[in-house]
Formats: sequence, structure tokens, C-alpha cells
Amino acid sequence: MIDTILEYNRKFVESGEYEKYKTSKYPDKKIAILTCMDTRLVTLLPAALGIRNGDVKLIKNAGAVVTNPFDSTIRSLLVAIYELGVNEIMVIGHTGCGVQGMDAGEMLHLMKERGIDDEHISLMRHCGIDLDSWLHGFDDTPSAILETIDLISNHPLVPKDVVVRGYMMDSVTGELTPLG
Repeated sequence: MIDTILEYNRKFVESGEYEKYKTSKYPDKKIAILTCMDTRLVTLLPAALGIRNGDVKLIKNAGAVVTNPFDSTIRSLLVAIYELGVNEIMVIGHTGCGVQGMDAGEMLHLMKERGIDDEHISLMRHCGIDLDSWLHGFDDTPSAILETIDLISNHPLVPKDVVVRGYMMDSVTGELTPLG
């Protein structure tokens, strides 16, 4: 599949299709959106929000959550704020999220089935990684989004004038429902 994608890319560049996507690194709308990596949101989210290339900084991860105050998502948001002029943050969860109800034990079982041996898992635990917590999903998507909003809003490196709001998106219709 990767070779197919690379072939498409070669044709895309040769034909000049990229021209219509040219923009700067600075988001025109001065907004960062943290959302889930779910495949249903790839096209739906920008279409439902009316955003185009260059409008926003779009940050995606599993579940649209911040797992700790020093993870890569917070780092990305800080870069967006201080280096790229973002002054508003939207955190958008969605219905039917795969991280909701995710079970760490099942994930570890699947890892072993794919060839990850117990020695590597033990090494992670020995290094202080609580795999059961790290790989565990959340029980309720809106609550997880609200926790993320709280963490971002109260992060000591996020300025108080940055607006942080949370939403749930319907994965079928794209409808946003405000949280909090």
C-alpha cells in the first residue's frame, strides 16, 4: 500500500496539484484543534468545521486526550501558542471512539500475539512505565475531553488568555456539541 501512495504522490507533485494547498506555517484562524486520529474524522472534521489548509493547527492522537502534562500533545500546543500565534484551542472528541473502553490487558495480549516478548514488556515496566495505566483507554469520552480541557487550561505554561473549549463530534453527521 505504501508503494501505491508513493506513486500517487509522484504524480501529484508532477502535475502541480500542490499549488492549491500552498499556505504559510502560521494558522490563519489562530486556532489549534486537538482531535482524535479516527479515520472517520480525516475529511469529516474539516468539512464540518469549514476549515481549509492553512486555517488551523490540527493535532491528532488516540482519543484526543492529553495523557500527562509533559506529553508531545502539550509540547505541540505550546509551539502552536508561542511560535505560531494560536490563541484558541478546541478539543474535539467524537462518538464511537475506539479508545473508550480500551483494555490494557487485551492490548498487551495483542502485542504478544504480534511477537513482542515478555522480556520487552518487563523491561518497560522495569523502566518505570505503568503499561496498565498507559495503555488503558477511558470509560467516558466526554469526561476524558473535559479532563483534557482542564489539564490544558490549568497547565502552568499555557497563558491564561488562551481560550480552551471542548466538544463532542458526531462521527456520522459532524455535528458539534459543546462540553462544559
